Amino acid sequence: MVAGRVGRIGEPVAVMGGGTGTYAVVRGLRRAIGEGLLTSIHSTADAGGSSRKLMDEYGLPLPMGDLRQGLVAQSRARRLWRDLFAYRFAPSEFATGLGGHSLGNLILRALEDLNGGDLLAALDDAEAILNTVGQVAPVALAATTLCAELADGSILRGEDRIDQRGVPEPPITRIYLEPVPTVTPRARKALERAARIILGPGDLYTSILPTLLVTGVTDAIADADADVVYIVNLMTKRGETDGYKASDFVAQVGKYLGREPDTVLVHTAGHRPERLAQYAADGALPVAADLERTRTLCGRLLTGDFATEQHFIRHDADKVLAALWPGA
Repeated sequence: MVAGRVGRIGEPVAVMGGGTGTYAVVRGLRRAIGEGLLTSIHSTADAGGSSRKLMDEYGLPLPMGDLRQGLVAQSRARRLWRDLFAYRFAPSEFATGLGGHSLGNLILRALEDLNGGDLLAALDDAEAILNTVGQVAPVALAATTLCAELADGSILRGEDRIDQRGVPEPPITRIYLEPVPTVTPRARKALERAARIILGPGDLYTSILPTLLVTGVTDAIADADADVVYIVNLMTKRGETDGYKASDFVAQVGKYLGREPDTVLVHTAGHRPERLAQYAADGALPVAADLERTRTLCGRLLTGDFATEQHFIRHDADKVLAALWPGA
């Protein structure tokens, strides 16, 4: 696939997840897909950083972080606008409470206020400002808390608590939302009309699976005549997926999806030793590609080199899209 040629993908696509992995895929699709054919659907169970501050200070029910990243990833506006939405104030730079806040989160909060508290209308305005290729959709609008039950029966409450486990703890046995919200009509429609639904890449238990826990999501996917794609992570994450192989990721997605994914992408090339050393310091290791078992858990398995390692080990959007749309 040649970067810079827009509109080679002519079918509706929905991407579900959050974080840097999903951002990279959406950003790649922005350059390749036709006008109005892309919807990125994001979890609203995030509870940390600038989002948590805004929720606490203004009594907001929903976080803004993943929605902001989705807007920036889809933006075709001038680089300055994208940089503004992505800008984060340094923690010690101001004494006015702006420290640590993302400017994009503050803009979304302002747009929500200008629209009488209507987040969807605020997103419409942000999409116009950033000239997005498609829509950004919260998976739900009601406040919810992500919870994880561990192998010893203990419960962790809050996305940030699950995401930031710094010491070895019992593994996660299941996650759930409390209370369980209902899918937004915008997200449901995008799923029902998609020709391809892409899950990930991203943190399994805090970015990908929470979107599947919302009432109506798996029903909408089941009703869609879509190829459901899961992109397996490149690295494990301490406290979430320690020791996971590719098949473990796919098995968990199938468990919460209620069916096996139609297509699974697994990276099978090596990584540079110096990059692996960086991740090992944080307890992250390459996801082992146990292909024989993984094949039994999906309809189609795509393997190959899907990574880039310029600064971090990340999925290369062009390589991923070339595997999914080889003729585009």
